[in-house]
Amino acid sequence: MRKIAVFGKPGSGKSTLSKALASATGIPLHQLDSIVYKKNGELVDRQSYDEAHGDILSSDSWIIDGFGPIDSFNQRLQAADTLVYIDLPYWTSYWFVTKRLLKGLFVKPEGWPDGSSVLKGTLESYKVLRQCPKFWNGRIIDRLDRLSAEKSVYIVSSVSELDNFVRQTID
Repeated sequence: MRKIAVFGKPGSGKSTLSKALASATGIPLHQLDSIVYKKNGELVDRQSYDEAHGDILSSDSWIIDGFGPIDSFNQRLQAADTLVYIDLPYWTSYWFVTKRLLKGLFVKPEGWPDGSSVLKGTLESYKVLRQCPKFWNGRIIDRLDRLSAEKSVYIVSSVSELDNFVRQTID
């Protein structure tokens, strides 16, 4: 476990899980939102993103939290030795996004890009969640099943599994 991709729907707990994994393993954590967005919340130019993403992928070890552009997601799936797909029920993701907004009024959310609007990000998360069934469906499960022949693949499907993942996987 040296190159770990953590992914799933908005509000699924990717940042919290990734931070705990980084703490437990000492592997550097790279949150995609910090290379996808500028400090003001605008998207970085694609070339800058691709360069930063490529630099991370070429390093000896990493944890990458997030999705990003589809082609970079596909690159991560190939480069990683460990895939962690957080597949919580939609109602849970909606609740976590809402909870992040409420807490974000007082404290910057886990993994949130500096200077980005929590309200704007929340509205974007709701929008993306509505579109998620087009991607996060049986096809991704089938793909992960195929990849499990050559990689460690974990599918986290409940809050309890999410809460206990690091302890059960690393310890």
